[in-house]
Amino acid sequence: RYCRRFIEASPVESCTVMSGTLYIVSTPIGNLDDISHRAIAVLGQVDWVAAEDTRHSQRMLEQLGIRSRMISCHDHNEGQRSEELVGRLQSGEQGALISDAGTPLVSDPGYRLVRACHRAGVRVVPIPGASALLAALAAAGQPSDRFLFEGFVPAKGAPRQQAIERLAGLSVTSIIYEAPHRVLSFLEALKPLVEKDREISLCRELTKQFETIRLGAVADICDWVASDSNQQRGELVLILSPTAQTAAWSDRDQALAKSLLAELPVSRVAKIMAAHTGMKRQAVYALLEAMNN
Repeated sequence: RYCRRFIEASPVESCTVMSGTLYIVSTPIGNLDDISHRAIAVLGQVDWVAAEDTRHSQRMLEQLGIRSRMISCHDHNEGQRSEELVGRLQSGEQGALISDAGTPLVSDPGYRLVRACHRAGVRVVPIPGASALLAALAAAGQPSDRFLFEGFVPAKGAPRQQAIERLAGLSVTSIIYEAPHRVLSFLEALKPLVEKDREISLCRELTKQFETIRLGAVADICDWVASDSNQQRGELVLILSPTAQTAAWSDRDQALAKSLLAELPVSRVAKIMAAHTGMKRQAVYALLEAMNN
């Protein structure tokens, strides 16, 4: 009922889609009210909507009173599907790409399709809207002048541990997506790697009924999640504050590290420089990786 009133009150007639154009349309991350007037207008006028999960997206569009044709576009078929969709756009059709929730391409498929459009000279138009990472950053109470979006860390093994160690050493705010059943293990692995006063924000179920946003020391948030199983459910965004340890990384230290890197592997140099500077090895390792890049 709300959506019908919303559409009737919207100036949708002022939005005309252009032929041969792919629209990248942001959809709500939970609360359907967060969809924009422009997004509704575009989705209602295009010839087709490409989506990762067509059944999920079809239900959302039906709630909005939209019955555009759905086409699947996901990790397993995007390469082949891109050629087909670009051909449709070149013939004059209008199309939209959406994700299951939020802004497409942010930890979701779509990169290959958009790239193929650019290469073929097909116009690509973004329709901005909801984004879990930006919503979380805005409400987290963390420094936001510089930040790194990590996305999902590896699920297990050495790659997961290495990713967490790297995040522990970063001197910028870090935004991490994590699966609910792995959030506790992430915090437990992070806790011994960071300073006692290092903070993290847990943002869960943003815009939904059980939305939770909590800021605290990593150890405290870890204990809270361990004691409350509800915090291990739903969609999660973690925002880790910058480390303060990098202030000890002087120009002289950097010069020494560069000379060592010319002769030794990064892991060995990290151990030497940690002993030399008194910094945590994980923080040094992150700096060395940045220097190598």
